[in-house]
Amino acid sequence: MGKTVRVGAAQGFYGDSLDSAWEMARQGAIDYLSFDALSELTLAILAKDRTKNPDLGYTKDLVPAMRILLPLAWQHGFKMLTNAGGINPEAAQRAVLEVAKELGLKGIKVAVVTGDDLRSRIPELMQQGALGGDWETGRPFSEMAQELLFANVYLGARPLVKALAMGAHVVISGRTTDSAQFMAPLLYEFGWGKTDWNRLAQGVLMGHLLECSAQSTGGNFSGKWWEAPDMDRIGYPVAWAEEDGTFVLTKIPGTGGMVTRDTIKEQMLYEIHDPAAYITPDVVANFTTARLEEIKPDQVLVTGATGHNSPDSLKMVAGYPAGYMGQAMVGYSWPDALKKAEAAAAIIQKQIKRRNLHYDEVHIAYLGWNSLGGPTAPRPSEDVNEVYLRVTVRAKTQEEAGKLGRLFPPLALDGPPGLGGGSGMLPSRQLLGMWSGLIPRQWIEPRVSVQVQEVD
Repeated sequence: MGKTVRVGAAQGFYGDSLDSAWEMARQGAIDYLSFDALSELTLAILAKDRTKNPDLGYTKDLVPAMRILLPLAWQHGFKMLTNAGGINPEAAQRAVLEVAKELGLKGIKVAVVTGDDLRSRIPELMQQGALGGDWETGRPFSEMAQELLFANVYLGARPLVKALAMGAHVVISGRTTDSAQFMAPLLYEFGWGKTDWNRLAQGVLMGHLLECSAQSTGGNFSGKWWEAPDMDRIGYPVAWAEEDGTFVLTKIPGTGGMVTRDTIKEQMLYEIHDPAAYITPDVVANFTTARLEEIKPDQVLVTGATGHNSPDSLKMVAGYPAGYMGQAMVGYSWPDALKKAEAAAAIIQKQIKRRNLHYDEVHIAYLGWNSLGGPTAPRPSEDVNEVYLRVTVRAKTQEEAGKLGRLFPPLALDGPPGLGGGSGMLPSRQLLGMWSGLIPRQWIEPRVSVQVQEVD
């Protein structure tokens, strides 16, 4: 039997639990521990952090995570990869180096991958005609180019592989594909080439099954979710990968949750537009050819994913201010709870019009009826115990958004009976608009940089 590389999932989003990562690290049952910390929403949060402090812009849970995990990584010999660098990966590298110094971990090497942040290159790229219209709405990039909060391109696994080849024990990056941190160890350990399409497809599939923490081990499972034991200490997935690309998906023994064909199939289709053509910078993967076999309890063998040529372009995402949200919420009790809430909504709408408040959007939802299902939710056939009215608006200014909440307190005495339990006026907050498009990769990848620093 050939070499097996063991890759563990540590994080599926910014703020995820570190309990399972600590358990993996403590047992030393992994060769690599990989984190996926980023989303478009996370980039927006980090952009706001950086406007307040130029030394921020990376996830705030990175330092406490490294403080816990670095000593165990040094003790057991596993390496860590994370995109928690967000929009300031250099600052994240400095922060992790400082933690390593404080812990006395001499000799540990921390790499940083940069080149995904395109804000400084926007004028150049626009002049070259690289940035056109949004691929969904057609809105020209030039309309928001002057007010960008962030602009990042999705990098693949290759720069992370380079960092590992340079001896890095910790690899920090900004925006990458979600699967890159998990896939890179396989490319490094097995030396897969850029045209090993089927192996690369298996690597992407493995990364996709690991990237969302417990979603492969029973978390957020829409099947028989109640059969997943001990979800209070659910284990995150671990993959045992072979050189041919096949892998077994499992979890750390003694942890909660479950690994079955169904939990894995659900995660396979999560956030996948076309399972026959899942486009990444490294390969276009076909998941429909994959085969899943339960070989032991909590062990599923995954084989057969296929792939073909990687694309000529990379995805770019940019965020820009899109106005402000104002919101308010109040509750009504039985009897006639829904009718009362609807009457209150009608009052608010008339007052918005009479006071000449200018809102680009007004959205009304009733918690207890349609706040999740929207227009697909049938009207209750019986009088419900309680209903909460939530009104949200989008305004061009924070001041205008804040005016909505002032309409609600008078409802306590001036509206339908039975009001109570609501939060009333809620702080307005800035909204984020998204622009996404494609950019030729030859204008990006030559400018990607990998730097390694060692604690001495």
